[in-house]
Amino acid sequence: MTSAPIVVHRPSLSGGRRVTVHSSGRDETLGTAYSDHDLVVFLEGVGIADPEAILDDPQWVEWRDGPAHQFSAA
Repeated sequence: MTSAPIVVHRPSLSGGRRVTVHSSGRDETLGTAYSDHDLVVFLEGVGIADPEAILDDPQWVEWRDGPAHQFSAA
């Protein structure tokens, strides 16, 4: 695997971060997360059994263009 299958994109100016998952050769947008709780709900929805355990694992989740767990624009 060359990159993490889950990407939490940069915080938007209005707050929140778009979340995508790479599966079956394509990227799917799961939604906009405004908190870790939102992110966990999205990941549970795609079948990840214990999403809280992978949030800080770079093999699973890539936090782009902003600190991990920060959902508002700086």
